[in-house]
Amino acid sequence: MARDLEEHGQARDVSWMEGVWTERDTTPSRIEAALRELLHYTYARGDAKVPARVLNLVVIADREWRGEIQNRLERVGRYHPSRTILCAVEAGRTSLDAMVTMTPAEQPRGTLALCHEHLVVDVGPQHLKHLATIVDPMIASELATVVWSPHGHEEAVDALLGLAQVVLVDSHDMPDPADAVARARRLAEEAYVVDLSWLRSTPWRERVAASFDPPEWRPELGKISSVTVRHRPDSAASGVLFFGWLASRLGWTPGGLVAQNGSLVGHATAHRHDVALRLEPDEGQNAPGLAGIAVETESGMSLSLDRGEGGLGARRRTRDGREYAWTVMGASRGEAGILGEGIRQALLRDPTYKPERSDAQGMLR
Repeated sequence: MARDLEEHGQARDVSWMEGVWTERDTTPSRIEAALRELLHYTYARGDAKVPARVLNLVVIADREWRGEIQNRLERVGRYHPSRTILCAVEAGRTSLDAMVTMTPAEQPRGTLALCHEHLVVDVGPQHLKHLATIVDPMIASELATVVWSPHGHEEAVDALLGLAQVVLVDSHDMPDPADAVARARRLAEEAYVVDLSWLRSTPWRERVAASFDPPEWRPELGKISSVTVRHRPDSAASGVLFFGWLASRLGWTPGGLVAQNGSLVGHATAHRHDVALRLEPDEGQNAPGLAGIAVETESGMSLSLDRGEGGLGARRRTRDGREYAWTVMGASRGEAGILGEGIRQALLRDPTYKPERSDAQGMLR
């Protein structure tokens, strides 16, 4: 049903369909009222539907990439936010347009179906510094709120820190890894930070740790002499965070990284020796994150992991020169899995990220 409403002398175009509300030139209070009306409408129908109540996700994105961001959110699977508020930034816009939908999850007949609420609000650049007053009426106040801005808009993120408990960042989005790690550290002073670049290295960290877990290989951890990490050219932050993880776990004192022939090289000081560190960009790497890792020890043992079809290709050379190769299956979550894991981590607390981020910042200082 379509209708025109007159409010404060201004005509508004309002459209109603089942489970959908849209309005041009609207206000935050009217969007909040529409949410309540949609909930009442759902209950009045008598369907076995209840609103999901886990967390709010506020996304700030450029309007021209809104569809791509919505597609990424649709692929996060069971980690879908309860209420998603997508603020689409459009140059030259001075008013707010909004669309609210309630989408029930598919459930077996006779069981309750959870409804996820989706809000899309078109805003202009001048709204970003006041975004907290726009978003505040729309969030479910009893839930944790996560903020994610995949296209920058740091001003908007800063404006929402008073409402948010968690900030989702991706350090590889910034061209300078030093700026990216420093930005994550500043945000961590006011909210819990989940870094997608850190999560992309999770399979690599798990496989490296597992490779040294057998008792016969554990002594080699104290003899590591060099670590080389290959990465997509724009994902140096993931590699530096991996170095930070090794330094924190093994008690190394990291030194600075310097540019050398297109790579970043440096060292860390272990208990009795130095460890050579090298970050190499890999032009053939398509997905964000790491392409390969090579670890060598003073005794002559080496371990390498390389991204490949179906998982990670692993190779170990022992002290006596014997070589073994195998495939670690299912090692990558893919980009949809990374975003879903980032949303899941918003409800958890990873104690390892903070010290690794501090060591990484020390290497890039």
